Parts: sequence; structure tokens; C-alpha cells
Amino acid sequence: MPTITQTATQAFDAIIIGAGQAGPPLAARLTAAGQTVAFIERKLFGGTCVNTGCTPTKAMIASAYSAQVARRSGDYGVSIDTEIEVDIKAVNARREAIVSKSRNGVEKSLRDNPKITVFTGTASLESPTTVRVRNNGNPDALLAAKQIFLNVGGRATIPDLPGINNAPFLTNSSLLALDTLPQHLIIVGGSYIGIEFGQMYRRFGCDVTIIEKAPRLVAHEDEDVSACVQSILEAEGIQIRTSSECIHLSPHEDGVTVGTNCTSGEPNITGSHLLLAVGRTPNTDDLSLQSVGVATDDRGYILVDDQLRTNVPGIYALGDCNGRGAFTHTAYNDFEIVAANLLDREKGESPRRVTDRIPCYAMYLDPPLARIGITEAQARKSGKPTLIATRSMSRVNRAIEKGESLGFMKVLVDAETKLILGASLLGVGCDEAIHCLLDIMYARAPYTTISRAMHIHPTVSELIPTLLQSLKPLS
Repeated sequence: MPTITQTATQAFDAIIIGAGQAGPPLAARLTAAGQTVAFIERKLFGGTCVNTGCTPTKAMIASAYSAQVARRSGDYGVSIDTEIEVDIKAVNARREAIVSKSRNGVEKSLRDNPKITVFTGTASLESPTTVRVRNNGNPDALLAAKQIFLNVGGRATIPDLPGINNAPFLTNSSLLALDTLPQHLIIVGGSYIGIEFGQMYRRFGCDVTIIEKAPRLVAHEDEDVSACVQSILEAEGIQIRTSSECIHLSPHEDGVTVGTNCTSGEPNITGSHLLLAVGRTPNTDDLSLQSVGVATDDRGYILVDDQLRTNVPGIYALGDCNGRGAFTHTAYNDFEIVAANLLDREKGESPRRVTDRIPCYAMYLDPPLARIGITEAQARKSGKPTLIATRSMSRVNRAIEKGESLGFMKVLVDAETKLILGASLLGVGCDEAIHCLLDIMYARAPYTTISRAMHIHPTVSELIPTLLQSLKPLS
């Protein structure tokens, strides 16, 4: 009989799976504390943000913004004699230069650390303390550690739509690989990804149709926010189809046809390309979580407690795969919480917790939408006495001077405690200005702390004190 060679187990203090936004900084902190770390990455270092999310899309949004400003140059008294043309190959080259620099920087920092051993391949749990790494037919690596940190991220959800197996489609990842501009891009999904890509490709010169199942875009936002977002997109020539309850796909000689049962408009829409932007799925299906008893929800997200511990001692889940946030900043904050609780806590000090953070995010259409805390709808549902203030961006001097006065600001305050409950700021510079309010919320200071502050003119932030001075009861 042939001799079977048993894979030798390599021991470490910690194993980290996934090089997204939480894994690499955690590895740096653990090794700085003297620990040895096995770091496993299947493919691209940097995770979604660096490779297919924030970094590449915001780089392309910058190119699209440049094209839009060029088209509007006459509004600023500047004449451009030639027609504006977008070279998508040049756009992609700029994007990839930015992405490669970031990705390579992440990988280099890991490989250059003498206390980190990097493994390339697909990881799966063998036990609560061991991980197997498979790498394309090469001998497996078997790793052991008392602590395992899962930072495996997520991918685009492929919905089970009628015709999905026969019609060509793109995801946010595969769309980035296109080196030609779609003649007509149809987008199924009217939230962050769909809206950002829709405006981007419209500004690149493509026809764009956004199809959304819900009655309105970004349906989790307040109705006035959804309406304003839709008006901004429609003003740029993007077709919006909401209340599409029965979306179905079929191939077409010109690309793909998407059928809907919208209450208005043509029932079928044919385009050259189709982007599916209907959510994310965690990359947890091949980790063998069930074999070691790690609990997940019905969508595959790993269940964690307030300190990001799974139900199996010694195993943690950070970033998109835990369902506690779907953003780069929440993933990085996951790292901060875990690192602080493991390495920084003094005796008797309370641990850092996920529930200590205030919900905050931005959607990068132009102008951007920035959101913190609760919505107006949530405030009304709570029944608590609430104050509200709104102000159109057309009354913000900085926005007027830049020629970008679309949108509005809205803030909510607890009428009894005077604490800020939440805000929706939709306008130029609002993704930065909203931090004035967010920091006051973290300080648990009354809104008067900022309403009485003197800000610099001319800025977008200077209107926040004025906004707060106009608070009135929510009717």
C-alpha cells in the first residue's frame, strides 16, 4: 500500500482569514504585541473596498464628474470648442493605477512583517483551532491557533430572477472589466451601487435605465430624500422605473431585455448591457462553519455578539461577513473594537462594543447623500417629542458659488434631551460636513453646542448652526 503523508500542522498565536479592511491592521496590532500570525488570502489583497468597491468606483466617479463639469463649462463662463468624449480605457487605466498601488501596499506590508506568514489559497475550518488552506493542487497547509479571525467579506448577490440563466448580465465586479462603453446600461437595483454606477455611466455618455422593485429609490431613506435623488438622476437623463414587481430577463440580439410590470412605461426594456445591483452575499459558504458549530443566519452572515465574538470561543468575525455593517468604515471599526478589547483594556475597563457606534454612511451620487443616526420616519414611529429643521442647498452660499445647489439638509433633535438623533444631508460637500453633527452625537452634547458655534465662511458646514437655529416640533 502507498504511504500517506500527513500534513504537518504549523502553530501560530492567531490566524486571520481575509485581507479586507479589518484583517491587515489587526495583524499589525497583534504582531506589535509580540504574537505570530498566519494570514490567509484567496486572491486579491485589500478586499472589496480596494479592488471592486470604494477605491475603483470613486476613482471612476471622479472621472465622470470631470466629464460633467466639462459639459457644464459654459455655465461658468468657460468655452470648450470640442465635443466632450470619454476614453473608457484611459479611465480604467487611471483607476487601475490607483487600485494597484493600494492593493500592493497592503500585500507588501503583510509580507514584510517578520511575524506574519502569508498563505495564498482557500481556507476552511477543520476545528475551532485549526484551519486548512488549499491552493490549486499544491499541498495543503494545516494551521493551528487559539484565536481565529474571519474577515472574508462579501460578493454581489445574484437574484433568482426568471431567465437569469439565459440572459447576459454584469455585477459590480465584472462591470469594471469592460473596456467599452455600453450603448444602453440597464441596472436592476435602485440603491447605492445601482445609483452610483447609473450616474457614472450616464456621465460617460451612455443611456441608462434604473429598475427598482420598491415604489421608490433608496427605499430605506425618507421619502423626501428618495424623491430628491430621483429628480437629480432624471435631470441628467436617467430613466427610472419603480414598482417593478415582476422582473424577468431574456437574451436579445442587441443585448438583453428586462421585463417588468411597472404601472407606467413600456413593459419591456432592451439594452446592450445589464447590471445586477440588488445586494451582497457573505463569502462564508466554503469556510465549513457548520462543521465546527459557528452559527450563521439564514443568509449566511456569521452571528456575533457585541464584541464580535462568534458562539465558538476563540473565533471572531469582522467586516461584511458578520452582517453588522456593510461599509469600509464599519469593517475598520470592527478591527478597532477587537484590538482594543484584546490588547488595550485596563483591568476593570468596559469593553468596546458594536452598539456604541452611531450608524453613518454616504451614497456617492453627485451631490452626495450623507446619513447619520435615525431617519424622520423612524423618529415619527418612535412617538418621542422630536424637533426637525430643513434647509435647501439653494440657500447655501458655497453651493451657489460652485454652481452645485441641488439637494437639502435635514436634522432631527430629541425635544427633551436636546441631543441630535440623526441627519440626512444631500448636497455638495455634505459627506464631509455631516461629521460636524456626528462628532456632537458621539460627545453626547446638546445641539446648542454647535448651533452657537461660529463656522468659517464660505463653507457648507457654516450653514449647520443656522440650520439648527431653525428647529421646530415635528408635526
